Amino acid sequence: MAIWGRNSLTLSSKLVGISGNHSLIFLLRASRNSPNHGLLARSNCTRSEPSSAGNPVNWAQSGPEVPVYGPREASGSAIDLQSLAAASAVRVKEAADLAKHYGRCYWELSKARLSMLVVATSGTGYILGSGSSIDYLGLCCTCAGTMMVAAAANSLNQVFEVKNDAKMNRTRRRPLPAGRITIPHAVGWAASMGVGGTVLLASKANMMAASLAASNLVLYAFVYTPLKQIHPVNTWVGAIVGAIPPLLGWAAAAGEVSLNGMILPAALYFWQIPHFMALAYLCRKDYADGGFKMFSLTDTTGRRTALVALRNCLYLLPLGYLAYDWGITSGWFCAESTLLALAITLTAGSFYRNRTTEHARRMFHASLLYLPVFMGGLLLHRISDNELTLTGHNSNRVIDLSLSSEETKPVDQTQPQEKRRPSHNRQRPPVAYASVAPFPFLPAPSYIENY
Repeated sequence: MAIWGRNSLTLSSKLVGISGNHSLIFLLRASRNSPNHGLLARSNCTRSEPSSAGNPVNWAQSGPEVPVYGPREASGSAIDLQSLAAASAVRVKEAADLAKHYGRCYWELSKARLSMLVVATSGTGYILGSGSSIDYLGLCCTCAGTMMVAAAANSLNQVFEVKNDAKMNRTRRRPLPAGRITIPHAVGWAASMGVGGTVLLASKANMMAASLAASNLVLYAFVYTPLKQIHPVNTWVGAIVGAIPPLLGWAAAAGEVSLNGMILPAALYFWQIPHFMALAYLCRKDYADGGFKMFSLTDTTGRRTALVALRNCLYLLPLGYLAYDWGITSGWFCAESTLLALAITLTAGSFYRNRTTEHARRMFHASLLYLPVFMGGLLLHRISDNELTLTGHNSNRVIDLSLSSEETKPVDQTQPQEKRRPSHNRQRPPVAYASVAPFPFLPAPSYIENY
C-alpha cells in the first residue's frame, strides 16, 4: 500500500508538471485524431498561446484553446453574403425607382391617352382600307409606328411650350415645368421616338404612310405649336393634324389615298372644331395666362364660338349617308350616324342659345362620346370587297337564269363571259379608287382675320 501511494504521488506530480505545457497535450491529441503527424499539425497552428496557459487551474477550467477554422470562416462568409444581398437589394430598388420616375415622365411627355386616341383612329383607317383581308401584323406595326410618332410630336410640343405650361394651373405639374426631367433629355426622347416610328412605318407599311407620319409630326410641332401663340387659326390647323392619322392608316393598308378613305378624316376634322371650341371656352383663363391666342379669348359673349361649333356639327350629318353611298358601310350605319350627329348638334345648339359653362361642358362630353361610337359603327357595318363581289355575283346569276328561261337558243360558250352579261346590270363600287387632292375641308371663318 505504501508503494502504491508513493507511485501515485509520483504520477500525479508528473501530471502536474506536464500540465504546465499544454502544447504537448495538443501534439498528442493532434497525432492521435489527425491522419497527419502531430508535429505537422502543430506547425499549422499559428495562433498565439492563451494567457491562461501558465496557470494550470485556469487552464484546467477553460480547457485548451484549439483553433477551429471551418465555423469561423463560414460565419464570415455568411456576413459577406448578407451584406452583398442587402447592397444588391438597395441597387435594385434604386433602379426600379429610377425606371418608374422616367417611365412616368415619358408617359406624360407623350400625352399617352391622347396618343392612344390617335392610334385608334389610325387603326380604324387601316381596317377600313384593308378590304376583304386584314394583315394583323401590318396593323400592329402601323399602330406602333403611329404611337411613336404621336409621342414624339407631343413631347416636342411640351418642349416648345415649357414656359407657357408653367403659367397655367392644369399644365404646371408636367415633367418639364416641374423640373422632373431636363429639356435635352426630352428632346432626345422625342427624336428617338420620331425617327423610330417613321422607320417602322417605312419598313413595315409603305413610304406613303411614313411620309404622312413625318409630315404630321412637322405640322404639329413646328407649325401648329408656335401658331398657338400667334393667331386663332391654330385650331383649324390642329384639326388637319388630327385628320391625318386615319388617312395614314388607310394608306398603310391600301397603298394609296382614295376618295373612300376621306370619310373618317372628314369626321375627325369636323368633330375637332366643336371639341376644341368647348375646351377653349372652358379653359379661357388658363389659355389667357399661358399666352395662347385662342378663338374664344376675343369672343367675350361666346356667341361666335358657339356658332362655329354648331356649324361644324351640321357638317357631320351627311357623313353616314356618304359612307353608305360610296360602298363603305351598310345602310344601318347611315341611320346610326345621322342620329349620332343630331345628338351632338343638339348640344351645340343648346350651347348657342345659352352660352354658359354648363352647356359648354355638355357639348364637350357629347364630343367625347361621338368619336368612339362613330368609329365603332364604321367597323361594325363596313362592307368588305368579298361582300361586294358576292352581291354582284348573285345578281348576275339571277340575270343569267332569267335569260336562260326566256331564250331557247344555246349560248356560244366560246364567247367571253363578260360579253354574255348585260353591261348595265354589272354591279361596281359607287366610287372608283383613285387618288384625289387632300382635304376638301372648309377653312376658318373669315372674321378671325380681324384678330
